[in-house]
Amino acid sequence: MSTLSTVPLHETVEAELESMNVGFEEMECDPDLADTAAFCEAYDIPMEHSANAILVASRKPEGEFALCVVLATDRLDVNGTVRKRMGVRKASFAPADVTLDKTGQEIGGVTVFGIPPDIPIWVDSKVLDRDWVIVGAGTRTAKVKLAPRVFEANDRFEVVEGLSRVES
Repeated sequence: MSTLSTVPLHETVEAELESMNVGFEEMECDPDLADTAAFCEAYDIPMEHSANAILVASRKPEGEFALCVVLATDRLDVNGTVRKRMGVRKASFAPADVTLDKTGQEIGGVTVFGIPPDIPIWVDSKVLDRDWVIVGAGTRTAKVKLAPRVFEANDRFEVVEGLSRVES
């Protein structure tokens, strides 16, 4: 288990990780390099070991949200799997201001931890194929490295087949 003394994780992320009692490692991040591609290049992290958390918002009807986690090498299937699971006619990535309002986290730092309980969290099954992944820390100044099996061990997360397609 990590001690959270050196890297500033978002307070809700820190609280949830501590309550889950899972092993993880914090990684400091230059906020200008928090976006996935820049982070992976600057810190020599393979893209296939980075997982993005993306808030999806319904457009027809409005007001439905889901947080989806996919490998950085894949594309979230918003118009297929995600839209159908949400039970809506149209859905898209939530804008940055909506993401901040709904999660309390900025784009480039959004993570699965510390998310309000009314937002479902869906994790692409391919994320579990990795022995470790890097996820956001709720802030652009840090990332979290952990074993993705944590997503299977907690009822808060739902593992979903076909949540993503391989990026072309």
